[in-house]
Amino acid sequence: MTTKPGEVYRVDLGAVGKVRMMLVVSREDSNPPRALSLCVPITSVYRDSPYEVDLPSRPFLRMKSYANVQGLQAVQHHELQGPIGTFYGKAMDDVRAALRYAMEI
Repeated sequence: MTTKPGEVYRVDLGAVGKVRMMLVVSREDSNPPRALSLCVPITSVYRDSPYEVDLPSRPFLRMKSYANVQGLQAVQHHELQGPIGTFYGKAMDDVRAALRYAMEI
């Protein structure tokens, strides 16, 4: 499986018992050493912080949503359900900027 930045998948987070949409932020790699993608959760809860990125409306989003870069995590490819949608352009540029802010790079 090859994921692409901007793709949105559903992921069962297990312990919480909640399936959450996750946005792939890792680079596209056709031959990665591990079957992992770096993803950030999509949330409808806004806490007015630079770690949250306002996402444009998409058919797969039921309400106003945000990418929470503070929730960055590696997700195994077998856990990804989808893709169910995609973000590109300004939305991904804003997510990348928030990741740079979060990691001071």
